[in-house]
Amino acid sequence: MFSATQTSKSQFLDKARIAREERKGYKEKENSATQIQALVRRFLCRCRLQREIRKEVDDFIAVSDAGSTKRNALSIFKIARKLLFILRKDDKLRFEKLCRIILSSMDVENEPKVWYVSLALSKDLTIPWLKQIKDVLWVSCEFLKRLKPDILQDNKLVTLYLTMLITFTDTSTWKIIRGKGEALKPALNRICENIMGHLNQKGFYSVLQILLTNGLARSRPSLSKGTLTAIFTLSLRPVIAAHFSDNLLRSFLLHIMSVPAFISHLNTLTPDCMVTIQTHDLFRKFVLFLSREEQCLDICVCLEGSHTLCLLGNLIQLGYFNVKVLEQEAGHFVKDLTDMLSYSQRYVSQKKSNLTHWHPVLGWFSQTVDYGLNESMPLVTKQLQCLWGVPVICTLFCDVLSKKLETQDPTPPPPPPPNSLQNNLPVKNLFKRAFQKSASVRNILKPVGGKRVDSAEVQKVCSICVLYQTALTTLTQIRLQILTGTCFSHETIYEVYAVYRPIMHIHTSNLFSNVLSSSWKKGLYLSKTTVEILDDIEVYEEQISFKMEELVTISSFLNTFIYKMIWDGILENAKGEKLDLFHSVHGWLMVLYERDCRRRFTPEDHWLRKDLKPSLLFQELEKGKKRAQLLLQYIPHVIPHKNRVLLFRNIVTKEKETLGLVETSSASPHVTHITIRRSRMLEDGYDQLRRLPVNSIKGVIRVKFVNDLGMDEAGIDQDGVFKEFLEEIIKKVFNPALNLFKTTSGNERLYPSPTSSIHENHLQLFEFVGKMLGKAMYEGIVVDVPFASFFLSQVLGHHHSTFYSSIDELPSLDSEFYKNLTSIKRYDGDVSDLGLTLSYDEEVMGQLVCHELIPGGKTMPVTNENKISYIHLMAHFRMHTQIKEQTAAFIRGFRSIINPEWLHMFSTPEVQRLISGDNAEIDLDDLKKHTVYYGGFHSSHRVILWLWDILSSDFSPEERAMFLKFVTSCSRPPLLGFAYLKPPFSIRCVEVSDDQDTGDTLGSVLRGFFTIRKKEPGGRLPTSSTCFNLLKLPNYSKKSILRDKLRYAISMNTGFELS
Repeated sequence: MFSATQTSKSQFLDKARIAREERKGYKEKENSATQIQALVRRFLCRCRLQREIRKEVDDFIAVSDAGSTKRNALSIFKIARKLLFILRKDDKLRFEKLCRIILSSMDVENEPKVWYVSLALSKDLTIPWLKQIKDVLWVSCEFLKRLKPDILQDNKLVTLYLTMLITFTDTSTWKIIRGKGEALKPALNRICENIMGHLNQKGFYSVLQILLTNGLARSRPSLSKGTLTAIFTLSLRPVIAAHFSDNLLRSFLLHIMSVPAFISHLNTLTPDCMVTIQTHDLFRKFVLFLSREEQCLDICVCLEGSHTLCLLGNLIQLGYFNVKVLEQEAGHFVKDLTDMLSYSQRYVSQKKSNLTHWHPVLGWFSQTVDYGLNESMPLVTKQLQCLWGVPVICTLFCDVLSKKLETQDPTPPPPPPPNSLQNNLPVKNLFKRAFQKSASVRNILKPVGGKRVDSAEVQKVCSICVLYQTALTTLTQIRLQILTGTCFSHETIYEVYAVYRPIMHIHTSNLFSNVLSSSWKKGLYLSKTTVEILDDIEVYEEQISFKMEELVTISSFLNTFIYKMIWDGILENAKGEKLDLFHSVHGWLMVLYERDCRRRFTPEDHWLRKDLKPSLLFQELEKGKKRAQLLLQYIPHVIPHKNRVLLFRNIVTKEKETLGLVETSSASPHVTHITIRRSRMLEDGYDQLRRLPVNSIKGVIRVKFVNDLGMDEAGIDQDGVFKEFLEEIIKKVFNPALNLFKTTSGNERLYPSPTSSIHENHLQLFEFVGKMLGKAMYEGIVVDVPFASFFLSQVLGHHHSTFYSSIDELPSLDSEFYKNLTSIKRYDGDVSDLGLTLSYDEEVMGQLVCHELIPGGKTMPVTNENKISYIHLMAHFRMHTQIKEQTAAFIRGFRSIINPEWLHMFSTPEVQRLISGDNAEIDLDDLKKHTVYYGGFHSSHRVILWLWDILSSDFSPEERAMFLKFVTSCSRPPLLGFAYLKPPFSIRCVEVSDDQDTGDTLGSVLRGFFTIRKKEPGGRLPTSSTCFNLLKLPNYSKKSILRDKLRYAISMNTGFELS
């Protein structure tokens, strides 16, 4: 039937397959068309139904708006059910009108059938009605989340939806309860509780939090008194209904109490709400809830950093308003705040990184920051300030201030839970066991001055102190305010110090185990802060909080304590709390030490440890012993200054050997030769030296001077000519007339000139000057350059220390300005009356320039609230901001020669001595011992004997200093004595004037030795070569002539100039 010519078998099968696929495709298209038609019909049907329902709702609303007839509850229920069935975002106007209809039905008098709530009593409709009202209320919540209270139309809707929530979550406004309906009240109350439970499950508190944040997280609240009252009432109802259960308290704390300045706004706008808080004793309940470690940790984990601060602020302000409860629950309150601050502190960073965000109170913070709350942070900061306000401080320390500390040791408080956020229980238990086993420690713990060191009262004071310490290290951007507040009540500080004073008079080795408990560290904190924040007038003249002898006692104790911790090996293995203790005590010690360095209050050798042998220390340093390194790192001041200078010189010598800068038997150091024109010494020195590598500057530099005629000056530089060059360079650059440096008012000390920019390359010049001064120190050449101590502090990097205070250094710049500035601090009236702003006006080049201390500062008045900040900002501007670039350039140059770690062992005054020599009187015996004689002079020569007798008997100390400056160019002796003066002090007998002097000859030496004179030299003056530390002395015939000529020469400071 199938012939080969018609088709093959395979072609037939292909055709059959294609036909099947075509039929299948037609069928799928048919089905698809059917489905599409069904979907379209369904969509059109839904649209038609929605239009019909919306029309029906609109008609219902129109009739209700006309007010001709009152709608009964059942009709409202039915129309609401239809609207909820088709509700979309564009139905919000219909939903709004439906809510108004429902609320109006609740206001009708004596018509039960009209009351919407009456359906709750219908047997058939109770459950449907309950579901409907839950849906209506939740839709109201959904709309509330999207509304902005600062917009007028939205504000009206906020009021509407809040009224809905207020009405149907409490039966107090339901008219159905009046009269015989009182019997129904319990059942209706349960309905309300059911509604609130449903809302809570859906996220009711989150809605209220969003609404509160939108309305309050701003400088001026946009919520009215009624609105805020309604929100507070709604937030409190579930808590009261649940009898203050943990779950509801947790929600209230997380969502309501974490709203910025919530309590502050309540107190301002709705005082009645504050009464409600006190009536229900909410503050106590919050404190007790958070006192459980797991609850507090849960709250901290759930809240972001800004919201944690807001919660803290609200709790603190509640405590401020509830002083009685605060006093009763002080222990729990302090623990709660400490734990929350400690948790936040984990995320506080010291510097910017890719993982940190800037926070106006916390600084760099490694958690996500809600920047929307920044506008409200000033209000939160004001709340936080209550913590260090006088009322709260006095309440927390009421036992100390009222002298309630008992002599009997009461029952110790129960131990904290094992999972404390501070994790300090193991250390406490460790030392507690040690105390119980040691009789000597038990003796220490006996009452001294009326209270035991480990008593409950002392522990209470300790816990309060650590709260303020934690606040200081966590709230980094308001640290100054905390310091100001905590130290405001000097009576409080002194009484707290009195709790710990007895242990400072106990000097036993076991004491150092005793004080290794965290409580001791915490108890000393406030005293440290007081000393840190008081100015010099308050410390030295008024002696506020502490007398001088008490500061001496404290500093002696702390010095011994830190020394023992290091030298006894305790610090080497210290971890956790022990390490924290060490750093806290060391911090206080350094505050006292640095204040003593600025203005002495301790006796001579107060800081030295007589039981420490410098030779042993240096041996251990050579061997790399850890305790010796730690001692040098933390308390170098216990080592005599002379030994530290020796150590510094040894360090420099070792570096020279390492760099190959010292002459050896096998190699000579590289020598850099420079040619300097005397008339352009600074310019030539700058051009030739600034391009040299650092190691070349550290090495040997030979100088050849060229005179005004372009001729090379005679002489070979064996360090002497370079010394002269260095001295001349330094003399020129530090001359205030050049305007690179200025002098302070009063004591004429040098610091960078704020107007140095008149020099085109002033920053490069500062770097060059830094290098030259570093070179002088590197070579041990003393130069008479008195620096202002605030500038030297910056060179040493002290201004980066946590113990540094700009205001403390201000007297070294301008003592009169300092007095005027601190007088603002003591001003009893309203500082704003003075008309000051956060700016500084100065005259620059004949023009008045206004410098803003902070952005917008010239429009910000100085008030009693910000006057402390103003004082510190002004001091910081004068000493740092104005000369920031110049100082940075100088430091860059100086540190390229002198490693800053080498100077870590010196205080600011000691570095000045390192630069300019010792400020002690000249030791003539030491000078005689290390003097070299030339030209026939010798130690027993008549002229030499006259010279030493004149210096010791006829010259005053000031004239002896002038004599030393005449010969060496520096009025102060070398720190380590004249044995270390390079070149050595020399005296040479001369017969002729300097321009005829060709050096010593055999004849001149013999004539000098035998006192044979060519002619009487009475007409010539002594001269000097400061580059060689050489005094050129004619062979005078009389002592009186020598005295008169020498006195005239040094008073005229002639040097090379006159002979």
